[in-house]
Amino acid sequence: MIDVKDLLRELREEPYEKIVIRAPHSGRVEFVVQEPGTKVAGASGTWKETSGTLLARLEREQNKKPLFAPQKGEIMSFAGIQSGQFVQAGQELMTIRHFLTREEVIDRILRRSLSLFPAPEKGKYYFFPDVDIKIKTKGSQTVHVEDGMELFILSRMKRETSVRYSGPAGIIYAVYFETNDSVDRNSPLIGVCPESELGKIQEVISRVQSDWEERD
Repeated sequence: MIDVKDLLRELREEPYEKIVIRAPHSGRVEFVVQEPGTKVAGASGTWKETSGTLLARLEREQNKKPLFAPQKGEIMSFAGIQSGQFVQAGQELMTIRHFLTREEVIDRILRRSLSLFPAPEKGKYYFFPDVDIKIKTKGSQTVHVEDGMELFILSRMKRETSVRYSGPAGIIYAVYFETNDSVDRNSPLIGVCPESELGKIQEVISRVQSDWEERD
């Protein structure tokens, strides 16, 4: 397990992620946002039904398709392309600097410090009934897992099979899937923490929740 305190220091030194915006297809680009430092908003609403800031339009076959900001942040840099220039699919247009929220910092810490168990196949996953009841009534951190333990039911193509947990022993600290939602292969299902490391992780998470300063 990595040193979570060192990871937190690393995140404080660079409290953002760089999101590279690329042309989804070839065409002539028309920039709407043109200045570095411009604030942009991501999609919002319960179902992300409200689009983010309009960044550019890409014209192909006399049709202009909008390109919206996927996350809140600010324009960090442009890729040296001028409005009216023809670009290829996948070509870099600009970079957004997205400052991390408390929840995103916590998620990064957990994903890099816990032992993640990935979905072996694409499909819908469910906990075994006794585990599911315990999680719903007492929380996932009351469930201890060991290598080889029957833990999940995989529903795929109208067939159900059991899936055994493979990994180090510990408690289920985080659950990364929702019942009835399809999970892609290799996406994490759970994050497991050795009981001896539980106090250290909880200490860092508490510090993030109280001290992390979110930026506009």
